[in-house]
Amino acid sequence: MKAFYCHHFVLPLPPEHRFPMAKYARLVERVAASACESGIELVEPAAASDEQLCRAHDRAYVERAARGELDAAELRKIGFPWSPAMIERSRRSSGGTIGALAAALSGDGVAVNLAGGTHHAFADHGAGYCVFNDSVVAARDAQARGLARRVLIVDLDVHQGNGTAAIVRGDPSIFAFSMHGERNYPAIKEAGDLDVELPDGCDDAHYLAELARHLPVAIGRAAPDAVIYLAGADPYENDRLGRLKLTKQGLRERDRMVFQACLGHDFPVAVTMAGGYASDVADIVDIHYATVSEAAAFARVRAGIVQV
Repeated sequence: MKAFYCHHFVLPLPPEHRFPMAKYARLVERVAASACESGIELVEPAAASDEQLCRAHDRAYVERAARGELDAAELRKIGFPWSPAMIERSRRSSGGTIGALAAALSGDGVAVNLAGGTHHAFADHGAGYCVFNDSVVAARDAQARGLARRVLIVDLDVHQGNGTAAIVRGDPSIFAFSMHGERNYPAIKEAGDLDVELPDGCDDAHYLAELARHLPVAIGRAAPDAVIYLAGADPYENDRLGRLKLTKQGLRERDRMVFQACLGHDFPVAVTMAGGYASDVADIVDIHYATVSEAAAFARVRAGIVQV
């Protein structure tokens, strides 16, 4: 299984910034330590080109972002100070999802981006720590290359993928399914193809029951050739921004449920890490690493190396 990494393209953030940039390097260290036994190949992605980005974003926005011409209000909405490193990092993160989806569709069956999940980016602006929307960029790249006709985005970050929903609205070839906190960011939700809103304090049992109920509906309505799965770590009970109460084991069962559904339908799947804001970065890394481990196990089953 290929795992795409871009942790060494670092956003220069002030020490007090609450975005946990350190999680990426620590996750890559964990994955690298077990790569041989897990059958994981670490790959540095190419940067997403303007042509690839403009399949999801307005060209004027992409060009202004690249030149550092976003105004103060636009940067506040994103939540990062502008720098060339911010743009390069965002291009590489999108490139990781492009690479993961292409690898999954080209015979690997499953691949992982050890970043990505930037689902708050709209066609003409960024928001919520998201500059470019890697999921839609990757889906449309795969479509342009003739690798897939229809793509299902399964967004299990705790925050609604509002940018994704807005970009693909009216595009029947990309289906946006999001399960998220009803009272969490963003305050104003966009209408996706299938939205499941969860109450504050939602626990493992409630969450998994809702996923078991709605995931088959999303699959049936999307009729996809491939899946992009945003495996957010922020539904975790100790997440600072999450408001839900899932345990690490519950999140691992969530991942397993998604992979089993994909296996049952023989869907290629690209996995992205999305959000995670626990006070202890080690908890975020544990959750993301468990997702990667489940993806690697799914890849071995799909390849016939091990049995279910």
